[in-house]
Amino acid sequence: MTNAITEPGRETPVLLETEVLVVGSGPAGLTAAIASARTGARTVLLERYGCFGGVLTQVGVESFAWYRHEGTVDCEGIGREYERRAKALGFTRPEPQSRSEVIDTEGFKYVADRMIVEAGVTPLLHSLVVDVIKEGDALRGVIVEGKSGRRAVLARRIVDCTGDADVVHKAGAPYTKREKKDLMGVTVMFTCAGIDVARFNRFVETELKPTYADWGKNWDVITDEKEDDMFSPYMEEVFTRAHADGIIPGNAQSIAGTWSSFTDAGEALQLNMVYAFGFDSTNVRDITRAEIEGRQQAIWAIDALRHYVPGFENARLRTFGMTLGTRESRLIQGKVRVSKEHVLNQGRCADSIGIFPEFIDGSGYLILPTTGRYYQIPYGCQLPQRVENLIVAGRCISADVIAHTTMRNMMCCAVTGQGAGTAAALAAKADVGFDALDIASLQATLTAQGVRID
Repeated sequence: MTNAITEPGRETPVLLETEVLVVGSGPAGLTAAIASARTGARTVLLERYGCFGGVLTQVGVESFAWYRHEGTVDCEGIGREYERRAKALGFTRPEPQSRSEVIDTEGFKYVADRMIVEAGVTPLLHSLVVDVIKEGDALRGVIVEGKSGRRAVLARRIVDCTGDADVVHKAGAPYTKREKKDLMGVTVMFTCAGIDVARFNRFVETELKPTYADWGKNWDVITDEKEDDMFSPYMEEVFTRAHADGIIPGNAQSIAGTWSSFTDAGEALQLNMVYAFGFDSTNVRDITRAEIEGRQQAIWAIDALRHYVPGFENARLRTFGMTLGTRESRLIQGKVRVSKEHVLNQGRCADSIGIFPEFIDGSGYLILPTTGRYYQIPYGCQLPQRVENLIVAGRCISADVIAHTTMRNMMCCAVTGQGAGTAAALAAKADVGFDALDIASLQATLTAQGVRID
């Protein structure tokens, strides 16, 4: 059996030409496309699935800003606009552990549609990027495949918002990725119906009484200690008991985690209770296995909830996330690499494209932004090395392991998305490379859009 084939040469029709092309429509890509179009550039947004919103709509993570507490100095910009637009349409509910609201994952599909249409972005759903078009070091476009076949999309400037740095990878730009055993876990999100919400809430208030300190019982978590006594919608002991009693098989991976909001119909949403290690989201065999095993883990979790949690006696599966929730994969090697020290010491930079609170969640850390501390995000961490006409936003920007755990947050992805989309529009209009873009002009444009950069 041969391990490779030679494909015949072919001509690929050009589907679209544009000034700015954004690949991936999660919080980073959606924001980048809207920001680019609002800055006056002809903009195309490519998405491999049938809706925009990424981890919010496709994975099912409704807690867009669960880090927000009294004392938080938060970012501004389009990310905050998502919350306001969703609330105005009745697509939000109070978030249980913070001063924010969850965004309805189905309703936001519509919110995203409307904002894309209003901004004048050209949308292209069901389109998977399979290759890039380069001339020397300059990126000129991408190859997409879908129901229309294989097509080219050409652009003057391209924004990689794929989360996994897929365009960066295909363009040959350098990146890092930890060993599979060291990567943060992946999650199959799920929701349940049939919940007696009042009964469950009484159980939480009178018996469970969960706090962030509970995260450290079976997980190695470093906090500021100020978080330890704060309420957290977290369950772990019931699953430990289910393991001991044989409800959950002994070979199951870690089942423990958080719930989010409930509907009036007794639906429990964003059940984030399956955390699976040892999967690489850039490996198709790994993510296939993670999806299948994750759904099995979720079914075991629901069975445990029925046995041990008041209010969940009649719980039944409602939905799985339509795709796997990934926390970490490729991280680009940018002109600047954001460090743990920058995040934890209120880092400042001359090329700031936005701010984000001192919030770290993952890789052994949990720090909530309750003291007004925040850091600036440098433009340079979005610029990949050794390739021109390409900028990056979202969880794959240039950061060390600990800094990544704050910059992967959905709202922070929106901040870097707005910076990248605005920069792409300005660079395309001025016909300059991202390295040559006038930072003062970029910052002035972002400020006029309502972004806080200092």
